Amino acid sequence: MHKLQRSATPACLADFRHGHNAWSDVSPEHKEEIWQRLEEMQGRRCAYCEAPIERGKRHIEHFKQRNRYPQGTFDWGNLFGSCNHDKSCGKHKDQCGRYDSADLIKPDQEDPERFFVFVSDGTIKVRQGLSNQEEHRACETLRVFNLDANGGRLRQMRKTAIAPHLDTAKALMALAEERPVEELLPLLEDELNAIADQPFVTAIKHTLQP
Repeated sequence: MHKLQRSATPACLADFRHGHNAWSDVSPEHKEEIWQRLEEMQGRRCAYCEAPIERGKRHIEHFKQRNRYPQGTFDWGNLFGSCNHDKSCGKHKDQCGRYDSADLIKPDQEDPERFFVFVSDGTIKVRQGLSNQEEHRACETLRVFNLDANGGRLRQMRKTAIAPHLDTAKALMALAEERPVEELLPLLEDELNAIADQPFVTAIKHTLQP
């Protein structure tokens, strides 16, 4: 999960109103328009786990669930693109029981990297130095979206994505012992630009830039 810049509102959402329309009224053509805007915001990656998502393996996700917050059904700020895995992200959120949505980190409003450190073994750790409330929110976000998944699919996927970059990370750290940091910044920036559109970009970034 990383910071997202929300794109312009899909024009089709102006045709729907809470109390007058249901989400089932949104046609496949309208959803395709919504997906175009979602991809402008997050690429073809899940907004939560950063795994690649494809047609047929994705869904438009309501950050605040429709059954708990129906007035947000057609609210552009409440929509993200999520992978379709039952054990993580949007689907897991909708099946994990009660929680307070205000406790969750919303990636278009806050920078998740303030709260999490991605480790090269594929796990995610809560950053040290957070306030008690921030630590609670970080832990709730990992739990509700099941992002850490210590022994599961997500951890292995992140570890696999990180693996090709480990040698580069070691080389950068070795250079850091010999040269001023200022000399390494252009090299690091080039590496970060090269991975910007990849799945699991935050995990790779934290490996290259510990």
